[in-house]
Amino acid sequence: LHFLPEMALAVFKYTRKELNWAGEMLASPPLLNEYEDAFDEDTFDNALRTINNWRASHNYPLNTFQVGLRRNAKRVDPNCLVAQRIKRLSSIGAKLRRFKTMKLHQMQDIGGCRAIVHSVQHVEQLVELYRKSSIKHKLYKKDDYIKEPQTTGYRGVHLIYSYYSDKKTTYNDLKIEMQLRSPLQHAWATAVETVGTFVKQALKSSQGEAELLRFFALMCTAIAVRERTPRIPDTPTKKAALVDEIRHYANQLDVARRLHAYGAAMKMLEQPGARNAHYFLLELDPEASDVKITGFRFNEMELASQRYLEAERSIAGKPGAEAVLVSVDSLESLNRAYPNYFLDTSAFINALNTVLK
Repeated sequence: LHFLPEMALAVFKYTRKELNWAGEMLASPPLLNEYEDAFDEDTFDNALRTINNWRASHNYPLNTFQVGLRRNAKRVDPNCLVAQRIKRLSSIGAKLRRFKTMKLHQMQDIGGCRAIVHSVQHVEQLVELYRKSSIKHKLYKKDDYIKEPQTTGYRGVHLIYSYYSDKKTTYNDLKIEMQLRSPLQHAWATAVETVGTFVKQALKSSQGEAELLRFFALMCTAIAVRERTPRIPDTPTKKAALVDEIRHYANQLDVARRLHAYGAAMKMLEQPGARNAHYFLLELDPEASDVKITGFRFNEMELASQRYLEAERSIAGKPGAEAVLVSVDSLESLNRAYPNYFLDTSAFINALNTVLK
């Protein structure tokens, strides 16, 4: 189990007003002047530095929650998969644009960790472990998207905690989100992100082609039936009707072939030193069908955060390109934890084939 050394820590050094201003700049970048359609580089750079510092300040509490989540998840499923990530600039900007009244300081998922356990029953056991635990951190919010699935089809349980320490008060009140999922729920969510990357639509936010959104909602109900959990609203209640509609959209959208094609040509560009790293910077370029993996040691958090920002700036304007800074047990765990970055939707394709049979 790892705890971040002092040298790896970042402390937020701006005011809340400056942070929220930076969020506004990210959501709606300023123009250089009324005659030129270009960014005011200095203003925008200041905004990005402020946001990057805010993101980095979540690393210490995030690591604390990830350690606890790994320990608890292994109690209910020794073969669980646990990962953590810092929210992408593109995701922060998109969320601020979607929720017009939200201020950046109010965003609750800047730092997030995830556990994928064997079944829905194991998810429930993990939630119960946290309910009975005596941790000092305050449960800020619980969203059970398994019992009450979203209309998009997204399912899982989210636990949002406010960090608290009576010894290290620097990070008190920072919010960390834990996502708990079954493997099938994870397969569905990552397939949605993969397809969204290629069609350049925010499908996971209900934005995109109606046919694609309908197909994924139907597939989620099929998975929910398999897991004996509530169906997605406005999807068929009869098995035959559900399968017929899934088959219709699967054929119309050529889903299986497209998903296979996305991953078939994928190249993994592993940078020197990635094997023994603790943090991994993933840079996906779907146009080139490659993902570059750069590893950072445990005490290189500050460097990793800076490279993360540089990568996000370099891909700005590249259709479908994405970068994310994550931490997992090993390089081998990356594909399982973030299959959408490797365009790997094999688990979802297997689920689809099971439904169609």
